[in-house]
Amino acid sequence: MTSHVAISQRRNVAFCGHSSVGKTTLIDTLLQVTGAVDGAHSVDDGTSICDFDPEEKHHKHTIEAKVVHCEHDGNYITMLDTPGYVDFIGQTIGALAAADAAAVCINAHKGIEVNTRRVFKEASTLRLPRCFILTRIAGDEVDFGSLLARIRDTFGNNCVMLNVPQQQEGNIVGVLDVLTPPENVAGAVLPIAQLHDQLVEAIVEVDEGLMERYLEGEVPSAQELIDALPRAVLSGGLTPIFCVDAKQQLGLDLLLDGILHCLPSPDQLPRRAWDTEGNEVELKPDPDGAVAAQVFKTRIDPFVQKLSFVRVFSGTIRKDQQVTVDGGRKTAKLTQILEVQGGQTKPLDYAEAGQIVAVAKMEDLHTGSVIGEFRLPAIPFPKPMVGLALVSKSSGDEKKLSEALSKLAEEDPTLRLDRDEQSSELIITGMSELHLKLMLERLQHRDHLEVETKDPRLPLRETIQAPAEGSYRHKKQSGGRGQFGEVHIRMFPFPPGTKPEEFATKERFPNQKALHYSPENNFLWIDSIVGGTIPGNFLPAVEKGFKERMARGVIAGYPVQDVAVEVHFGKHHPVDSSEAAFKIAGSMVFRNVFREAQPCLLEPIVKLDISIPEEFVGDVYSDMSSRGGRVLGNDALGGGYQVVHAEAPLREVLHYSRTLSSMTGGQGSYTVDFARYDVMPPNVQQQYLKELAEEEEAVSA
Repeated sequence: MTSHVAISQRRNVAFCGHSSVGKTTLIDTLLQVTGAVDGAHSVDDGTSICDFDPEEKHHKHTIEAKVVHCEHDGNYITMLDTPGYVDFIGQTIGALAAADAAAVCINAHKGIEVNTRRVFKEASTLRLPRCFILTRIAGDEVDFGSLLARIRDTFGNNCVMLNVPQQQEGNIVGVLDVLTPPENVAGAVLPIAQLHDQLVEAIVEVDEGLMERYLEGEVPSAQELIDALPRAVLSGGLTPIFCVDAKQQLGLDLLLDGILHCLPSPDQLPRRAWDTEGNEVELKPDPDGAVAAQVFKTRIDPFVQKLSFVRVFSGTIRKDQQVTVDGGRKTAKLTQILEVQGGQTKPLDYAEAGQIVAVAKMEDLHTGSVIGEFRLPAIPFPKPMVGLALVSKSSGDEKKLSEALSKLAEEDPTLRLDRDEQSSELIITGMSELHLKLMLERLQHRDHLEVETKDPRLPLRETIQAPAEGSYRHKKQSGGRGQFGEVHIRMFPFPPGTKPEEFATKERFPNQKALHYSPENNFLWIDSIVGGTIPGNFLPAVEKGFKERMARGVIAGYPVQDVAVEVHFGKHHPVDSSEAAFKIAGSMVFRNVFREAQPCLLEPIVKLDISIPEEFVGDVYSDMSSRGGRVLGNDALGGGYQVVHAEAPLREVLHYSRTLSSMTGGQGSYTVDFARYDVMPPNVQQQYLKELAEEEEAVSA
């Protein structure tokens, strides 16, 4: 393989879909039949080119997105293999952000499954053209008519067969081209003439000239239709469906031809970006243009250290080149550029627009980082919500554990690592219990670390529900210079979404001189000091005292948010006042007034989208109600499935996967996203504070 390939001869395709549909087996076989690798490779016997990690070999499932490539008819096809479990959707989203098209794989025997819908939706969100690949078409008899009807019912009538299985004596023996059918179409499992008409109609709709001729009774030539295919797919007017069987090696050539003829090359898919002035621009994939590339995946490889997988959207990056990272905030040197084939790499001198490569040993690059001076859209990774508190089984391994977990979080953007300041627990938060389980397996195999786990403390917040006011005088005299600072404040609830300038009006705060707003905790500081009762040089110390107290919490040790504070009076001493004295006074007055303002705990409310067979909708409604949740509605997904939209307190759905699996016989799945913070019910709050006090008492004892 060489890196010098015309951009029009490249294809970048992410293969995605539900688990066990045969994505990895298909890619391994495509690599074999194109001569990209020597010999046969199999997921079953642990020799897959893509599934090379120990955990993947053990579970026989893809856990990380992989990059491989092959050549077909002089064209260079980069394929991204993605996990089928929705628990690892972050890897799929990263791969889709690097690709120019999504190939959504469906097991012909199982039909549309939960993650089929999810990945189709994610590709749509990223504005990628899509195709379907029906896998495992041989073997037990498949009702292809019903399967096609379900696909069209679920994803739209623009889903059209590009080829169709051929049957003899009950066995699938080949695949027939629908666009240019052979003379002998005996055994086609669907009426090929009807499919051909559907395909032609979908194609000509994107070309007025072809459409006019077609309506006048003239059928465009095969070459005209082939030329218009990519435009039809790009426009969304056509979603092609291919049929293959990797193990029987049926339909592979037609699939490879279809990737080249139907799916866009990088130069047909300009990207949105923003220049240094903040203006939105269309980023043309020109190898001679300005550099714009994005890291879509990070891997900490034990042999070549850190690998950052990069999609080059514009320009050319070169070995040893000094590049701008993340809009010019820093620069870095590209010491190694690598072509990737599964777990193997090969050095390159450069990579052009349209290429997907890896760069090695660049600590300044992280998943989502942008190389070049443009700003690219952020990759829309979902927010992890399921947490575990971890403690090393060996007392001397705490530092090693923290470093190993940091590596895992660096590799996986849907994995977050925190330390609870109050309990000193290391908290790892992921997409699901399965996600965390497999990450801990990796921790054990790769870093030889064993941990004990438990549910973490909930990520609560503190706030107030009523206004209050008060003062605090900090006075200390013990020989020599003393300490003195007095601060008077008024404190108000400041609900999320409130605009500072609409809240802090002159009518409400007639003496206000300045506002400071902190969006990260929705905190508004209002300076209404008159006559210098607190000198201006001490006011930053007062504000710092507030913020330090807010970070530590008041009633339970959780961060404070959604509060406005007006500093309206104070006293100082010409000798004994200092920044330290006013910082202490600020912290203490905040604490005291907060306690008088009806303090309460806020808990995270999460939004769940629960995909289930329609017969379980009633069970899900009842279960959500029992958890204090609220059902927002449900939508039909087609194929006998519904998605129930609900909100519930995070504390009630920490282990929801177990319940849903039991309720639906393993046929349900769900996604969790943070919605907002809401006031914890008083009875729950009282019980929680009691348990917290008991825990602290036990620790101190």
